[in-house]
Amino acid sequence: MVAGPLTAPPTAARSPRSSGSTGSTGPGGIRRWVPWAFIAPNLIGLFVFTLVPVFAGLAISFTNWNVVSGLGGIQYAGVTNFTNLFSDVEFWRALARTVFYAGMGVTLSIGLGLLLALALNQPVLGRGLLRAVFFVPSMVNAVAIGMVWLLVLHPTSGLLNRGLQVLGVGHPPGWLVSDTWALPALVLIHVWATVGYTAVIYLAALQDMPQDLYEAAMVDGAGVWRRFVTVTWPGLMPTTTFLAITSLIGTSQGFGLIAFLTQGGPGDSSTTVLAYYMYQNGFQFYRFGYAAAMGVVTFVGVLVLTLLMWRYQRGRGLYT
Repeated sequence: MVAGPLTAPPTAARSPRSSGSTGSTGPGGIRRWVPWAFIAPNLIGLFVFTLVPVFAGLAISFTNWNVVSGLGGIQYAGVTNFTNLFSDVEFWRALARTVFYAGMGVTLSIGLGLLLALALNQPVLGRGLLRAVFFVPSMVNAVAIGMVWLLVLHPTSGLLNRGLQVLGVGHPPGWLVSDTWALPALVLIHVWATVGYTAVIYLAALQDMPQDLYEAAMVDGAGVWRRFVTVTWPGLMPTTTFLAITSLIGTSQGFGLIAFLTQGGPGDSSTTVLAYYMYQNGFQFYRFGYAAAMGVVTFVGVLVLTLLMWRYQRGRGLYT
């Protein structure tokens, strides 16, 4: 008798994934949870410190609450806070001051930062040291900046007014103690503190510009201004949009320098911008619902301006 070939009994086909456990404690499950473990702290922080305050502020804006009475003192007020807000003359004045402060601050910071970046992009002596020197003010605490500028802008013994007197100005401005000059002085301080950061961002973008476009423009006979208009500025459009949006958001929330240097004054609230007016209503007058409504309106306004700027730059850049 001849025996047939020996064959192994048929077995079910095994999936490549079947060698490991598919449970949450197996290798596959661990691999699925590792990314979530890394981003969990950030997600928790986003939820606790951003989403919860945002929705809490939105809810409080529809209430009357003085916080002293505790959670039991919350009273639903509907849209009363918003209707009162739009009929509040001081709110509109604070809004006008915010538009001036943010508009002038952002425009000057971006314009001067671009000029500074163009200068530092050239082979000048000590370029690395100059970059560091101009960037340092953006890392300094607002209180330290305020202390320095209190000395510079002192109406009688300040360095700036002393210099103006030497140049023949008999009665220099009072700066931070003047109703007229206090807000422009705050704009000046803000620009000084932020122009270095703006210049460094622009400088990074300039160094990443494609040099072949400049070479082609020079071959075509384009001068310095023509190369800037056709190559440099379109190439910097995404960077400019980023700086404009982030600077607008930060400047519209400007509070630290104003609280330290002027406390909303001098005189009739000459430097009370929306952020400081919000603080006054919430933490001085205990009108938390009204302050929250102001925050909601400010958020919507900044969001609309951000979307408009983002829409404007589409298709205008070198890479879009």
